[in-house]
Amino acid sequence: MPQYHPVLHMLCGKIASGKSTLAQRLKQQDEAVLIAEDVWLSTLFPGEITSGADYLRCTARLHAAIAPHVVELLNTGLSVVLDFSANTIEQRQWLRGLLGQTSAAHQLHVIEVPDDVCLARLRARNTSGEHPFSATEEQFHQFSKHFMLPTPQEGFNIVLHTAPEEKSAK
Repeated sequence: MPQYHPVLHMLCGKIASGKSTLAQRLKQQDEAVLIAEDVWLSTLFPGEITSGADYLRCTARLHAAIAPHVVELLNTGLSVVLDFSANTIEQRQWLRGLLGQTSAAHQLHVIEVPDDVCLARLRARNTSGEHPFSATEEQFHQFSKHFMLPTPQEGFNIVLHTAPEEKSAK
């Protein structure tokens, strides 16, 4: 039987940068289990997340509940695409803690997309109604204030993704 080393795929990018789209592609490429934060949060906490503080409270509860499951999947030999935000040092420390309980490889996928492209995508996403959350432009800017690209000192294997040329909405 071939030896397979599981990979934890993590995502770093602003709201509407394309994290969930990339997560779907990674799931198919790596035949991985996809765990999407937005789906879980919207299911477990419907209507409860209206502010940054609400998000932090609810995501902390989700992290505590899902962490053992992610670790078990990786230790069983399954790759995982964790479509959770890795946009702050604290979020990445939580992910580092998961990795520390496994022998899995990892990739931190960093998506760099200009704000105007993200905002155009956000407007389109909100109009379509297909995403579990409808973030406002104000929320985009509020969350973007906390966004920090990972540094080499954090020790992640970074895979950089940039958006193809898109026209921004005016």
